[in-house]
Amino acid sequence: MLGNILPLLRVGATTPELGVLILPGGTDSSYRPFSPLQGSALRMYPFTASIAARFGARVRVRQARYRVYGWNGGQASPMPYARAELDRLAADCPGAPIAVIGHSMGGRIAALLADDPRVTEVLALAPWWQFADWRRIRDGVRVRAIHGSADTVTFPARTAKGIRELVDRGLDAEFVSVPDGGHPMLDHIGFWQGSALRFVAESLARNRTSTRTGPRIVDEVG
Repeated sequence: MLGNILPLLRVGATTPELGVLILPGGTDSSYRPFSPLQGSALRMYPFTASIAARFGARVRVRQARYRVYGWNGGQASPMPYARAELDRLAADCPGAPIAVIGHSMGGRIAALLADDPRVTEVLALAPWWQFADWRRIRDGVRVRAIHGSADTVTFPARTAKGIRELVDRGLDAEFVSVPDGGHPMLDHIGFWQGSALRFVAESLARNRTSTRTGPRIVDEVG
């Protein structure tokens, strides 16, 4: 089944240059068991598969699973499982930096995982950032956030505010607004998918050359 194939995609036996952890979304409050066939997981499989196909053995990509579907307040239910997935990915590509890509609740998880020194890159897609989660991102992490201007589930203005704070802290951070983009990323599909591929390509180049670009904010993309 698809859910058994895609959580970890291996291509060849070459030691990867980069680990990529894909973090699906969820909901505010729910103890319903997380299913690899639920909508939030299915939404991220094309990202997982396209990254593996594009970069082959240079990248080891893993899609996370949680125990339950909801965040559940102070319990932060997905976090122990997300950190365990990070540990498994790090063990699978020892010494390689790790990029995290999260949608919605997965974007929140990505920000919280970025306190880990193994995480060097964050791509937040329509992130559900609450309580200034971006402040948990450690210095030195490259952050890209993409948010649809028509998103009514999470808050693009809050995402932009978070990126501005990160820029002020001196991080390499960028916000991109998708005009009329909604939360599920079913519009502008080529842009959402292409942005993830560009992010991984940039992560590979950055980690190979150890060069950085200056922080910037982009108001809109056509």
